[in-house]
Formats: sequence, C-alpha cells, structure tokens
Amino acid sequence: MFKDIFKRQINSITVAAALVALSSLASRLLGIIRDRILAGQFGAGTTLDIYYAAFRIPDLIYNLIVLGALSAGFIPIFTSLIKDWKCAPTEDCNPHLKNKDAWDLANNILNILLLGLVVLSLFGIIFAPALTRLIAPGFGPDEQALTATLTRIMFLSPLFLGISGIIGSILQSFKRFLIYSLAPVFYNVGIIIGAVYFVPLWGIYGLAWGVILGAFLHLVIQIPTAYHLGFRYRLKINWRDFNTWKMGKMMVPRTLGLAISQINLVVITVLASKLSAGSLAVFNFANNLQSFPIGIFGVSFAIAAFPSLAEAAFNKEKLAASFSQTMRQILFFVIPATFLIIALRAQIIRVVLGTGNFDWQDTILTMNTLGFFAISLFAQATIPLLIRVFYARHNSATPFYLGLASAGVNVVLSLFLAPKMGVAGLALAFSAASILNFLLLWIWLYLRVGVLDIGNILSAVLKFTTGSIAAGGAAQIMKVLVWPFIDMTKFSGVFTQLIAAGGFGLLVYLFFCYLLKSEELFGFIASLKNRWPFSKVKIDDQLSSNN
Repeated sequence: MFKDIFKRQINSITVAAALVALSSLASRLLGIIRDRILAGQFGAGTTLDIYYAAFRIPDLIYNLIVLGALSAGFIPIFTSLIKDWKCAPTEDCNPHLKNKDAWDLANNILNILLLGLVVLSLFGIIFAPALTRLIAPGFGPDEQALTATLTRIMFLSPLFLGISGIIGSILQSFKRFLIYSLAPVFYNVGIIIGAVYFVPLWGIYGLAWGVILGAFLHLVIQIPTAYHLGFRYRLKINWRDFNTWKMGKMMVPRTLGLAISQINLVVITVLASKLSAGSLAVFNFANNLQSFPIGIFGVSFAIAAFPSLAEAAFNKEKLAASFSQTMRQILFFVIPATFLIIALRAQIIRVVLGTGNFDWQDTILTMNTLGFFAISLFAQATIPLLIRVFYARHNSATPFYLGLASAGVNVVLSLFLAPKMGVAGLALAFSAASILNFLLLWIWLYLRVGVLDIGNILSAVLKFTTGSIAAGGAAQIMKVLVWPFIDMTKFSGVFTQLIAAGGFGLLVYLFFCYLLKSEELFGFIASLKNRWPFSKVKIDDQLSSNN
C-alpha cells in the first residue's frame, strides 16, 4: 500500500497542489533551518556574501539550460505523446514500449542537456576567477579568490539538477506529484548536512559540498518512480527528431527570457557587492523568507495546474475555468500572507534568523528588505501561473518580451535606488518590476484569450483584501496586548508574540471570509472534509445505504 501511494496518479488540481504545497512547506521549513544555521554561524557578513556570490554563475547555468528547456516545451510536448496511451487493467503491457515516442524524446533531451551542461560547467570551472571578478567587483582579492574556488565546486550541481529536472518533468507529466515534490526537501537536507557536518571539517568549502550533496539527493529520490513509469536511459542523440526541434524552437525565447532574469540577478549581485558587508546575505535571507508563501501557494498551484492547462489550452471555456479557479486559490492564501508578513516582519526575522552572530543591525536591514519584497507577493505568486498559460498554448515568445521589459525596469530602478536606500532599494526595485511583469502578462493574456473569468477573480480579491486588512490590524493589536506578559529579549517571548499575533490575525481573516461568503474558503473546507478519512467513510456508507 505504501508503494501505491508513491505510484498513484493525481488528477485533481487542488489535491495535487496541496500535495506539492505540503512538500514545499517541508522544504521551506528546512530552508528556514538552513538559513538559521548559516545566520547563527556567520551572521550577515562577508563570509555569506562570498557563499551567495559563488552560487550565482552555476545557478545561472542551471536556470538557462535546464529551466529554459523544461518549463517552455518539455511537459506540453511530452504530455501530448503519452496522453493517448491507456493500458487496460487486464492487459499485460510494457510501460516503456507503450510510450516509446515519449521515452525517445526524454532520452534525446536528457543527452543533449547533459552535453551542454558538461561543456558549460568545464568552461565555468576554467574561467571561474574571471567570472568572479565580473559578478563581485566590490570584493577584495582574497574574497574573489575564495568565491572562485567555491564556484568551481558548485559547478557540479547543474549536472545533477539537470538530470533531475528531466526526471521531475516526466513525473509531472504522468501526474506523479508526490515524489517530485519531495525532491526539494532532500536538496535542503543535503545543504543542512553541509552546514552542520561539513563546515566543521572543511570550513566554508563544506557549504559548497553540501550544495552538491543536496543536488545529488534531489536526483536520486526521483529515479525509481521514473523507472516504474517506463523510463530507460539510452545513450543516443537523434539530432533530426521532430519533437526535439519543436521543443528547441519553444525553448529559445524562454531561455532568452531566463537569461534576462538571470542577468538581472547578476546585476543585483554586482550592486550588492559594492554595498556594505553583508548586503548580499541580507538580500538572500529576505528573498528566501518572502519566497516561502510564493513556493507553497503560487508555484505549487501553478505546477499542479500545468498539465490541465496544457490539455485545455485551446478550449477557452475550460482554460478560463481552470485558470480562474487556480488564480483565486493562490490569492486566497497569498493576500493575507502579505499583510501578516508586513505586520510581523520583525518577529519573523528574529525567530527565524535571530541567533548567534546575527545581530540587531542585521535584523533591521533584513526587516526593511523583507517589507519591500512583500509588496509584490501577489504578483510573484501568480506570475508562474500566468506564464504557464502562455506555455500551455505553445507561446513562449510573449513572456520573454514582457519579461525583458520588466527586467530592464528592475535594472534601472536598482541602479537608482541602491545608492540611496542600500539593499532595501534592491528589494523595492524587484517588487516594482514584478508588479509590472504581472500587469503586462495579464493584459496580453486578456487581449489574446479573453476575460478568463475576471469578474469572479476581482470579486474574490475584494473579499480577500478586506479580510487581510482586518487581519493585519488584528495582528498589530495582539502584538501590543501580548507584549506586557512576555520577555521580548528571549526567543520564547518573540516566538509567543509571533504565534499569538499571527494566529489571531489568521482567525480574523477566516472570519471575514466566512462573513463575505468566500467561495474559496468554503471550497477549501469542503476539500479538507472530503480528504479526511472518517468523513469519507461516512459518505461511502451513506451512498451504500441509499443504493
């Protein structure tokens, strides 16, 4: 029975999103533990600036090559090759032979991908010192030399993550979301092992080797399920394969779009390296915190909805229904998260990062940066869904051009705001560009596809916003009420204030959604009841008695 859970296909977008969200929650919690360990050991200073700068180029390679290939075309094309193959329960069929065209495509893309990653990784390892001087010009010679060494080690990670990306896309296409969603958990486990066990042995180099271990675990956890589905590796490249060329054409604008985004991050790294020591670490800490609700709700729902969006891409009614439902579900969670994060950002940072060498000045810088990031949470959380609608309709060029415009705005604003506001200015520029990107994507989609049930979406947003404003106010009041009874100089006191204020704010939000008859609230409650085993037994018994 345990094996069946891991092999089971999940067709419901809500259930799949919930599964991915739960695993994302586990991964993000491990990420918080990881950041707390790093903050406690090193503080927001030069050491972590070096560590995060060393990430930049290997991460750029992974995003350009792997995500450019997978997010743009692999899943829609691979899904189209497997959707007509159905194996009857009484039929003894070979899953590999049944989907031979799909597996040929997967092997072809995997081998081409690996070839490209090996070449680029070797290039990066050889020219790491020159690349480091480009992305971290504000570092001194010793810091640049150390960054180059860490970069060389981390260039192994794109190889593991590249293979894992293909395997994970196969699992998504077959709607096997459980194992796919567990991979990031193991990735963070590897990084934590590096921080806890490798750093005492090898110093900061242990952090880099922890990244490699995490990437390896990210891959290994997904291989058995892909093998069960029928994937068999073949060392063969067919340069004339029609589906490969089709995917390549879709990949080019997506890769260019990601290149703009990654160059944007490089610009941020360059600017942060010229600010006060620890600015790059503060930016990454705040970014990781604000990514928590984005990963759990925005990305999870977008990933879960993508196969269904691909199937209904050219049926406007079905596409509008799927898009509207997913959009409203994302905003139901993200809008209140925005108000609560802004209201409780100081408590969040002290609870998550406030230990060891992470002092009060680090807290203030991270708190201000997080506040500016939170402004655009609604946009960041829904952009993955908007982009996937374009991809489902085999249009990867439009998100590229719109992303190009938004990234240009980000760079210009960063250059203007960073000297005036420091690292917080980088976050403000990022938020402004994200909101612009959201608006451009939505407007273009509206012009090409139609209204996409915009009336119901706006009505739901009004309800969510009303409840969220009340939740933010309630959290502020509860902070004041709790404060005289706790010791704010201790972790337990800050944690108590955070839980009390956050919990009260959440209850107020749910109460207002109930009063306003939010369809998403009642749908969420009904989904929980239907998935609760005891409720299911009662429903089944009732159906049996009626028959």
